[in-house]
Amino acid sequence: MFVGIIDLLYDRIPSRPYDPYGFYFRKQFMGIAPQAVAAWCRQLGHRVHYCTYWGQADPLSLLPNDVDVLFVSSYTQSSALAYALAMIFRRRGTLTVIGGPHARSFSTDCARFFDVVVNDCDRQLLNDILRRRLDPPAIVSSGRPLKDVPSVEERMPEIKIASFYRGRPRAASFVPLLSSLGCPYSCNFCVDWNSTYVTLPTDRLHADLDFISRHYPKLVVAYHDPNFAVRFDSTMDVMMRIPVGRRNPYVMESSLSILKAGRLSRLAETNCVYVAPGIESWTDYSNKAGTGLHTGRRKLERVIGQLEILGKYVSGIQANFIFGADTDQGSEPVGLTKEFIRRMPEIWPSINIPTAYGGTPLYDQLHREGRILASMPFSFYYSPYLATTIKHYDPLTFYDRLIELNRARASGAMLLRRLATRTSPAIRFVNAVRTFDTWFELQELRRIRLMLASDAQFRAFHEGRSKTLPTFYASLFERRLGRFAELLPPDARRPILDPPGAHNPSAERRLRVT
Repeated sequence: MFVGIIDLLYDRIPSRPYDPYGFYFRKQFMGIAPQAVAAWCRQLGHRVHYCTYWGQADPLSLLPNDVDVLFVSSYTQSSALAYALAMIFRRRGTLTVIGGPHARSFSTDCARFFDVVVNDCDRQLLNDILRRRLDPPAIVSSGRPLKDVPSVEERMPEIKIASFYRGRPRAASFVPLLSSLGCPYSCNFCVDWNSTYVTLPTDRLHADLDFISRHYPKLVVAYHDPNFAVRFDSTMDVMMRIPVGRRNPYVMESSLSILKAGRLSRLAETNCVYVAPGIESWTDYSNKAGTGLHTGRRKLERVIGQLEILGKYVSGIQANFIFGADTDQGSEPVGLTKEFIRRMPEIWPSINIPTAYGGTPLYDQLHREGRILASMPFSFYYSPYLATTIKHYDPLTFYDRLIELNRARASGAMLLRRLATRTSPAIRFVNAVRTFDTWFELQELRRIRLMLASDAQFRAFHEGRSKTLPTFYASLFERRLGRFAELLPPDARRPILDPPGAHNPSAERRLRVT
């Protein structure tokens, strides 16, 4: 069979000829799961066409017309584009299959457009799908814990397509890798909140690292673990089996509770160049940040102290924040985050807002409380758009605070301070590009804020008093989707939200694409 696989990393048709953020960064968010599907398909004797879409061209032009089966991996943000592609290929008689983050969170909605919706997948289930042993529409899961994925060598054809430029690695090229699955923490907003933490075979990790170091020295390894090196010493032991001069630089996401001072020298020894710890909120999630019961200013001081020590061993650090949690109220969370930004210019602050993804405790809670904006298309389930109501802020105040935070992290003065830090030139370049990208986000934040102040119907929608989707979002949906928008009439854009607790717990055992 001829199998097409597309990993959707962007939610719209390109509006400008060159997108530096997409070219240097967005394309590196490729998923391991779609690459695993490609490798398994080859092993099963099928012909494979794999591609990623990050905004470089019309996505339909990236796929052959005559594929027998089309696999789509999609974030919730890019789900409308996924649905449009499914409709086009189903008309051609192609079997359409969706997997990835959106399929796991909103399976029922996906089943309106795809023949098969996959929560958990392994090679055996993939073979069943290809042999058409399932009657569409079907929502399926392997029902088995995933214990291994194809090696880097087996996935290298896909890695070259996704990350390399004209077949050769660039300075910004990454090799995606997993050392573990699951996460020991139970953050209510996270899709991995009830997953079982499992380390993948250490011999496989060593073999992958050895292959990369021999064939692609200096290429950056990106660990897609939801929480890297929970079993810190055993993971570091495997990495240190690679000779010192051959250890590839790597980036990862971890929690400060794992990154204790006595362990940090091993990060430098194994060539860690970038860490993204989750601070989340000054009023919650303190166990993940390693600050115990401390909140507010006491948490701020402890976090800054920990990150100052971490910065002595790792050049690049990103601190992940959420603003708008139910514990946030008043001006203190904003003031503390702004102080953090001022005091730590070398660290990039990633500021997120609460998004209720299906299968999470946050989704169940907000659904029960009637705080999910039920007519908001999934395309707007990401910052800077609100698909929920915030407990302690009215929409206008909330956007005022968001603008304040983003102005603080993207001001010209802050950019100059970042460029003057002692971080590596690569990190300074990354932070500069991200600052420029935040300027575009600020424009959108201000536009939404203006609508909230001037349009009563728009404000009523965001306050949860109206279920009518504002023209602002309907028009934006159509502009971003371009010619594909006509495939999705208004009824198709309104999401189907499963009731609280309806999500299949087994679907939480997943490969998380970060």
